Amino acid sequence: MTVVLTLAVLALVAIAIWQMTKIFELSQLKADQSRAQIANDNDNKNNGYLLFAFMVFTYLITIFSFWKYSKFLLPDASSAHGEEYDYLMLVSFVIIFIVQFITQFLLHYFGYKYRGREGQKALFYADNDRLEFIWTIIPVIVLAGLILWGLYTWTNIMDVNDEDDPLIVELYAQQFNWTARYGGADNVLGGANVRMIDIDRANVLGLDESDSYAADDVIVKELHLPVGRKVNFKMRSQDVLHSAYMPHFRAQMNCVPGMTTEFSFTPITTTAEIRQNSEVVDKVKRTNKIRAEKNVKITEENRILEAHGEPTKELLDSWEYDYILLCNKICGKSHYNMQMKIIVETQEEYEAWMKTQQTFGQTMASVQ
Repeated sequence: MTVVLTLAVLALVAIAIWQMTKIFELSQLKADQSRAQIANDNDNKNNGYLLFAFMVFTYLITIFSFWKYSKFLLPDASSAHGEEYDYLMLVSFVIIFIVQFITQFLLHYFGYKYRGREGQKALFYADNDRLEFIWTIIPVIVLAGLILWGLYTWTNIMDVNDEDDPLIVELYAQQFNWTARYGGADNVLGGANVRMIDIDRANVLGLDESDSYAADDVIVKELHLPVGRKVNFKMRSQDVLHSAYMPHFRAQMNCVPGMTTEFSFTPITTTAEIRQNSEVVDKVKRTNKIRAEKNVKITEENRILEAHGEPTKELLDSWEYDYILLCNKICGKSHYNMQMKIIVETQEEYEAWMKTQQTFGQTMASVQ
């Protein structure tokens, strides 16, 4: 693929140079000579054919892109609201591509049909109220329908409430890492403020030590969620604008300094289950095949480095598919590395993991 892109770039550069040469030649022609550069019927016909060729190229490259790169898309949504979200996006794309197909065909077809001909004068067509009404009202109806549907879907997704006994989790963003905080046994988060951060006493999130609700809070660097249980996320930022992005769950919300934002979803597929998904299995095989090929090259390079007494490179580990929390705002030089692993598991597994975690109160007691 790299070779194809390189050749394409070289071809475009050659065309650009050729066009610049033609422009320079035209600029040197005298007024009487410039008449020879006026397009004739044959030129217009050839340009019309080229329009059709470009239209076919556009359609073919679109089809090729779907065939070649659809395997890189995310698997089915792993949250309860994700299916409706994906369906709305699918309908939007179907409408976009239908309209694109029709409008591109008409654009290129009329460009050929009404090409310039010697002795033929273009028809002046002032206006047509009926046509203008049709091509105005149809987009209005379609777009209004999509917007209303989107607003309805967004309202349902953003209905953050305390019904169904949701798990309360805080996502704390800072350059360039994430920290998760659970409400503990009482499922209530203690008060917190960035002004209360005390690194020397391991109070990295600025929890209010006088708040009784904060004592049993659990602070971790790996997010565990029980499958089938609603999760209400409270999000804070310590420094700049971040965005908590969980693509597998079709969830995203900005983390804004000085305020708390919220998002809620119910995970429906465990990590173990998503790893058995056929698309995921295929993706893992492709990725590990690439890593294995790179390891062969790294091994060869290491032999040369060892012979010269230089430090060797580390081999790439086999990749395992995981849910992940990312930052979707360009928050600084290490933005690309701001991520946290998410594990969706059964309620029993979640409770067993939670029992192994230290509470905030226990952490504070250990540093006194």
